[in-house]
Amino acid sequence: MDKKKILVVGAGGFAGGFLVGEGLRRGYEVWAGVRATTSRKYLSDPRIRFVELDFDDYGSLRQTVAGALPEGEKWDWIIYNLGATKCLSFSDFSKINYEYLRRFTDALAATGKEPEKLLYMSSLSAVGPGDEKGYTPFTERMIPHPNTRYGASKLKAEMHLAMCGIPYVIFRATGIYGPRDRDYFLMFDAIRKGVDFSVGYKKQLLSFIYVEDLACAAYDALEKSATGETYNIAEPRTYTQKEFRDIVSKAIGKKFVVGIAMPLWGVKIVSAIAEKWGVARMKPSTLNRDKFNIMKQRNWAVDITKARDGFGFSPRTDLKEGVMRAVEWYKKEGWL
Repeated sequence: MDKKKILVVGAGGFAGGFLVGEGLRRGYEVWAGVRATTSRKYLSDPRIRFVELDFDDYGSLRQTVAGALPEGEKWDWIIYNLGATKCLSFSDFSKINYEYLRRFTDALAATGKEPEKLLYMSSLSAVGPGDEKGYTPFTERMIPHPNTRYGASKLKAEMHLAMCGIPYVIFRATGIYGPRDRDYFLMFDAIRKGVDFSVGYKKQLLSFIYVEDLACAAYDALEKSATGETYNIAEPRTYTQKEFRDIVSKAIGKKFVVGIAMPLWGVKIVSAIAEKWGVARMKPSTLNRDKFNIMKQRNWAVDITKARDGFGFSPRTDLKEGVMRAVEWYKKEGWL
């Protein structure tokens, strides 16, 4: 039997390299969909096949999709991992997270390259705030009402998939962490320096998914899940900010860390200033008004029953083990 042909779009991103690696580990033929300027530092396996995609030029994109494989062949599965979590302009969220996907699916349809299944990496932010009082876990039955431009752009992309005719599976992932990640690294580094900042005074429940567990889940879903399904993806338990701080500080070997809870109004002001400073430097700021709405959310608890029943989802790495692996990598690479 011929090997499945897999295309990972957005292979140069943090999770992208792990998605490519998991496909190779399972014996598939894997293409890494990247931009011409994308770093290939973590895409060095000689078995990887590359295809350069220009999402700003639909004609070029269509031509590339049409000619990337011999005539009559197409990718069996596509993992669409391309997306932006921070942008200089809020309008860029819609452009990158929705418009690029629309152009890509249009190119697939126009060239007859529609896959058997496309897995779209969305986000729990597409749902918006959940139960902020009783802390009821998120389920796939909840009606989305995103309160961030990032979340709205992800939901818009989900809605497009539901209408474009390509068989799909959607992952709404919670906080993804692990080796190579830069966003959570900033928190790790602050804890290494002896300080841990949190937002607000009300209890907050956090959820996480280790990047390798996410990659495994993606292929399990491609292999076993029915199409047209949306799944919440997270470790099955939640953590408080203190539990997160204790786990990270122990992994780093930092005995004394000061936890500083900042008032919401203060973080809101700082977020607005950081956003304007980022625009002035023409560099997206990690802290901005959109990110503030995510940080102030108190409940990130997730019910993963549907994913467990749908394709046997069972994360193998808890936060303690995942943080330890990430810290070991950061130290080896000289980040910490």
